[in-house]
This record gives sequence, C-alpha cells and structure tokens, in this order.
Amino acid sequence: MKYLKRLYKWVLHWAETPYGSPALFLLAFSEASFFPVPPDVLLMVLCLSIPARAMYYAFLCTAGSVIGGMFGFFLGLNFWHIAKGILFHYIDQQTFEAVRMYFQQYEAWAVAAAGFTPIPYKVFTISAGFFRVNFPVFLMASVLSRGARFFLVATLIYFFGERIRDFIDRYFNILTLVFMVLLLGGFMIIKYLLR
Repeated sequence: MKYLKRLYKWVLHWAETPYGSPALFLLAFSEASFFPVPPDVLLMVLCLSIPARAMYYAFLCTAGSVIGGMFGFFLGLNFWHIAKGILFHYIDQQTFEAVRMYFQQYEAWAVAAAGFTPIPYKVFTISAGFFRVNFPVFLMASVLSRGARFFLVATLIYFFGERIRDFIDRYFNILTLVFMVLLLGGFMIIKYLLR
C-alpha cells in the first residue's frame, strides 16, 4: 500500500513540471499495458491547472492509452511468457478464466467495458492478444471506451472545476455502475435491432 501511495505521489508531481503533457501520454500508455497507477489522477490535475487545455489533455490521455493497449495486445499475442508475468501480478488464475468467459461471450466488447471502468485495463488488453480477439474490433472498442472515459472527465472538469473532481472521486464506482448498465442496455438494443 505504501508503495502504491508513493507511486501515486510520484505521478502527481509531474503536473507541477513542464513535462506534464508527455508524462500524461506515457502514463496512459504504460497503465494500459503494465503500470498500476491509472492516468485519471494526472489528467484531473492537469485539467484543473489549465482548463482551456482540458480537451487536449483528454486527447493525449486517450491516444497514449489506446497505443498502450495495442502494445498490451501485442505482448499477449506474441510474448505470452513475458505477458503472463505482468498479467498474473494483477489477477489470479480464476479471474483469468472469468476474463476468458467474457471474451467468449462478448468478444472485444468486453474491452469496451474494461476501458471505461476501474477494472485494470491491462488485464483485458493482454488477454485480448492471448485469446486472439479480432484486432479491428479491439481497437475500435478501445478508442470508444478510453475516449469516452477521459473526455468525460476533462469535459466535466472544464465546466465544473474542483466541485466535479470531488464528486467523481466520491462516486466513481456508482458512476461506473450506471455507465455499465447503460452500455450493456445499449448493446442489447443493438443486438435486438440487428436480428
């Protein structure tokens, strides 16, 4: 726990340097494939410090995360002996089997759900490569879910500032659950309409 707290503080310190933007991109990239701290914390601090650049920061965060997700996919696809060491650092074999089931049932749309939620995104990016998920669908799901997550945070901070950050911090899990219900409901409607 102390280790994670130190990492968290180290991530936040980048907002006070001229390297905040590249640090955000690299943090988003690494979190999608191996690093434990999510980029949202740095994204929020940067958006609060310069609200006029909030959409730029959201774009950087999305791009870094999607490219990092592609790297995680590549690791799972071609370097399982390395990737499994990263993966099983975060989950156990039972959770891995549950992820396999999600991919069998929902294909790469499981990535879309993971991309927006607090579930470690790297678990799904690496697993998607290992399970040979359709790459274009994986990529589209990643862009949509990560973009939705980061642009939503940036937009809310742009319009509401500090108040919305406190609200997001306090109710993040509930907000995620509501989004998941809406997302799954949307998929069911689309599936029904395509029959």
